[in-house]
Amino acid sequence: MCGIVAYIGKQPAFPVILKGLKRLEYRGYDSSGIALFGDMVNTFKKKGRVAELEAWDEEIISEATVGIGHTRWATHGEPSDANAHPHSSNSGRLTLVHNGIIENYASLKQELVQKGYTFKSKTDTEVLVNFIEDIQINNNSTLEEAMRIALKRVVGAYVIIVMEEGFPNRLIAARKGSPLVIGVGEGEHFLASDASPIIEYTKKVIYVNDYELAIITPDEIILKNLGNETITPYIQQLDMELAQIEKGGFDHFMLKEIFDQPGSLTDCLRGRLDMENLTLTLAGVEEHMSVFSQAKRIIIVACGTSWHAGLVAEYMIETLCRIPVEVEYASEFRYRNPVVGEGDVLIAISQSGETADTLVAIEKAKEAGAFIFGVVNAVGSSIARLSHSGAYTHAGPEIGVASTKAFTAQLTVLAMMAIKIGREKKTITEAEYNRYLAELALIPEKVKAVLETHESIKEVAKHYADARDFLFLGRGYNFPVALEGALKLKEISYIHAEGYPAAEMKHGPIALVDENLPVLFIATKDAYYEKIVSNIQEIKARKGMVIAVISEGDTLIRGMADHVMVVPEVDELLAPLVSVIPTQILSYYIGVLRGLDVDKPRNLAKSVTVE
Repeated sequence: MCGIVAYIGKQPAFPVILKGLKRLEYRGYDSSGIALFGDMVNTFKKKGRVAELEAWDEEIISEATVGIGHTRWATHGEPSDANAHPHSSNSGRLTLVHNGIIENYASLKQELVQKGYTFKSKTDTEVLVNFIEDIQINNNSTLEEAMRIALKRVVGAYVIIVMEEGFPNRLIAARKGSPLVIGVGEGEHFLASDASPIIEYTKKVIYVNDYELAIITPDEIILKNLGNETITPYIQQLDMELAQIEKGGFDHFMLKEIFDQPGSLTDCLRGRLDMENLTLTLAGVEEHMSVFSQAKRIIIVACGTSWHAGLVAEYMIETLCRIPVEVEYASEFRYRNPVVGEGDVLIAISQSGETADTLVAIEKAKEAGAFIFGVVNAVGSSIARLSHSGAYTHAGPEIGVASTKAFTAQLTVLAMMAIKIGREKKTITEAEYNRYLAELALIPEKVKAVLETHESIKEVAKHYADARDFLFLGRGYNFPVALEGALKLKEISYIHAEGYPAAEMKHGPIALVDENLPVLFIATKDAYYEKIVSNIQEIKARKGMVIAVISEGDTLIRGMADHVMVVPEVDELLAPLVSVIPTQILSYYIGVLRGLDVDKPRNLAKSVTVE
C-alpha cells in the first residue's frame, strides 16, 4: 500500500517521479505529493489523484534533478492536503516519504510534544521524520546514524526515503516489511515500491532487504545494515517489458488483464508442460520432492483472491495427492497459536509477494520448522526470498487493483504442483497424469474461447447493473469460484455480494431470495451437476433471478435460467480456470455501466503491505 518513487541524477526529476507515481497509483490514490531539491527542499502535495500534481508550475520542476514522491492509501489521518506525503520535520531540514505503519507512533509523538514539537498532520509519518531529527540533534549525529538509531526503536513496517537540506546530491532509504527497488543507471538512480516506474529507464535493479539502509548519490549506492556494516549490493536483471504496464488499446487495465489470460497462462505453462514428452517440470517442487511426498499436511496461507486460489488447491491436492490440506487466512494464522512444525509444508500464495500478513505467517511457520513454498508473481519479492523454495506464476505485471490474471496463473501453478506430486506418490495413475497434462495444455485456448463471448456477457451485465445485492453459488471445485466471483463484484461495482456453497443456501441465504435478487450459479458439468440443477429449481420456485455459468451444449439449465454465460467443457479439477472468466467479465462490465473507475476501486489498494 502507498507508492513511493524517487530519482537522483542528471535529468529533471519531476517528470520521472510524476510518471512513476501514475504507474504506482494502484497502490493508493487518495492523495499524493512530490518534494524536489533546489536551493532548498520544495514540496507540493494535494488530496486526490496523482494528476492533481500536474498543477505545480514553479520553475523548480524543470531544474531539480533530485526528488521524492508518494501516492497515498490512508492509514493514519483522513485524505487531505495536510496528511499527504512528503512530510517535513519542524525545522524543515528533513523531508520524508513513507510506506507502512509506525505502530508505536502515539508514544513517540507524546515524547516529541513534551519537547516542544508541533504537528501539522494526523499521520504517523510526520512523527517519524521529527523523531529522526530529534535524535540527530540530541546526538549531534549524521542523518544516517540518526536513522539507524530511530529505526531500532520504531515498531511496525516501513519504507522511507529521506532528503536533508545541505545534502542536495544524496538520498537515504531504509526498509522493513515494505518493498523497495533501486534502479541502477549511469550517473542516475531510481527508487520505487516496485519495478513498474523503473523499467522505462533501466533493467538493472537492487531489491533492498529488511533492516537495510541505502545511501544513494548519482554515482554510488551504498547498502548497510542497522549495525553499520556495509553489504555488497546484488544487481538483478528485470524480466519485464514496458508494454506490459501499458493499457495496449483497452479502456482499462482490468479489461486488458482479463484478455491477457490466454497469454499469461501460456507463459505460466511454458518451459514446464511438455506435451511431446508428456513431462511436467517444476524445479522448485522436484528439488524438494521428498518434503512434499512425506508431508504430514499442507497448510496454505493467503489473503483475498489468493485465498480463493488456495481453496481450489485444497480440493486439487487432497484429490490427487491424498495429503491433508488446511487453508488459512494469513491475517488469522499469524495471530493464532497454530500447531505447526517439522513435517508440515506451508504454501504461501501472493501476487505481489509482499503481503504483510502472509509474510508474518511465513516467518512464524518457518521458526516452528515448517517447510515454506512460495507461489508468487513478483520476481525478487520478499516472500520469494523468505521461502525455502517456490514457483513464479509468470503472469506479468497486474496493474488493475482487482486481481484477474494473477488468480488463474496461481491456479495453474497449484494444479501443476498437485499433478506432479500425485504422480510421484502414485496416488494418480499414469493414465490420469497424462489426461491432466492434456487438459492443462488446452486451457489457454478454452479461456480464449470464453473471452470471445464478452459482448454477450456485456448484455447480461446490462440487466443487473442496478442490483443492490447478489448471491453467488457453486459446489465442489466451483465453490471457491463463487467466492471469487462475489469478491470481484463487490470490489468493482460496490454491489453487496456473497458467495456460498450451493448446498448451504437452505441454511440461511435462501431467506434473501425474491424477484429482485440475482443468484449466479457456477453450474458447469461435473459430479455435482444434478445437485446444482435442484438448487436452481429451488431458486426459481421462489421467483429468484438466475444467471448461470454453464458448459457448452447444456440445454437443461439454459432452459431454466434467466441468463447464461457459456464456457467450454473442462475436467472438473481444472474447471475453475475457465468458469471464473465469465464472472470477471461480468463484474467489469457492471462496474463500467455504473460509471465507476474499475482500475481503482474506492478504499482499495493493490498490494496490502500493512495490517
